Amino acid sequence: MDIMNFKSGKYVSQTGYKSFLPEKINKEWVLNSPEILILLEEATSKVSALNAYSLMIPDVDVFIRMHIVKEATTSSKIEGTQTNMEEAVLSRLQVSDEQRNDWQEVQNYIRAMNFAIKQLDKLPVSNRLFKQTHAILMKGVRGKHKAPGEFRRSQNWIGGSSLKDATFIPPHHTEVSALMGDLEKFLHNTNINVPHLIRIAIAHYQFETIHPFLDGNGRLGRLLITLYLVSNNILKKPSLYLSDFFERNRQHYYDNLTIARIHNNINQWIKFFLVGVIETADKSTNAFEAIVKLRENLEGKKINTLGKRVPLAKKALNYLYVKPVITVNDLITELKISKPTANAIVKDFLQLNILKEQTGFKRNRIFVFEEYMNLFRK
Repeated sequence: MDIMNFKSGKYVSQTGYKSFLPEKINKEWVLNSPEILILLEEATSKVSALNAYSLMIPDVDVFIRMHIVKEATTSSKIEGTQTNMEEAVLSRLQVSDEQRNDWQEVQNYIRAMNFAIKQLDKLPVSNRLFKQTHAILMKGVRGKHKAPGEFRRSQNWIGGSSLKDATFIPPHHTEVSALMGDLEKFLHNTNINVPHLIRIAIAHYQFETIHPFLDGNGRLGRLLITLYLVSNNILKKPSLYLSDFFERNRQHYYDNLTIARIHNNINQWIKFFLVGVIETADKSTNAFEAIVKLRENLEGKKINTLGKRVPLAKKALNYLYVKPVITVNDLITELKISKPTANAIVKDFLQLNILKEQTGFKRNRIFVFEEYMNLFRK
């Protein structure tokens, strides 16, 4: 099927409204657009470079944890949460009551993502994995009563307050199982020649169009991108996340999905997606390069000035790479050291400008590894 002849689907009359029934996608899509082919070549090259660079970094999994925190906060932000990265790495008790629900949604996303990536050792990217991951995503947060871990059994909608004024009404729930079965087959069909980045671009569009769950579809659909790339060894490490690009270009994101549905123009969506991959892969590679330089500077110059406390200071620094917002008690618990020793380490790190105190209080102070956090804010 020539991608230029893409047919998105049709509207089907239901009782009092019309739902959108997408065409199935498990077929061989032929690309003839020079614009897409050029973008695809560049995106493939950028992803390959990111993959290669991530494999060169010692202990890269430590730094990928912060990439996951950033993805969780950004993807959740698209859905309306207000938790930032600094709050996301705090413990539950350190978060204010009014922020705790949003904080919990981000924590669920982090857990769901880590779970799904780990499950790839046993399961393919599949409806079974989607359901298991969705159950974790929805546990104890908004949407917890909307059938966590199960495809929907009722009609949902996007935008508006009801079916009467909805911006978009996905397919009737009786169609979801067949459509998701087709999507799953498309992801794994080795009898068709569809480049991986094109395949996942189409799959993400289709997932968001089907909207198979009552809640959490956006977050799970964005997670699908990373899971697919890792499961197909395009990335050896889960180092590419598009939520930041989608959030910064939120209206274009929604508009391009809509254009594909209304005007049968999936080309525009694919171009937007590939530009996102190019930009995000570049940023991720640059972030890894900056992390390496920062670590060399801190461990090679600053930490080595601490004399007999160097071994303990290195352990504290390694902890900060995982949890860049800490209290003295965090160091006591993690490093199993006394309070005076923890206070001495914090004092050293403040003098070396590794940590900054952010509360202004004399007690219950919180310290931020600001230079490291800034690498993920860019």
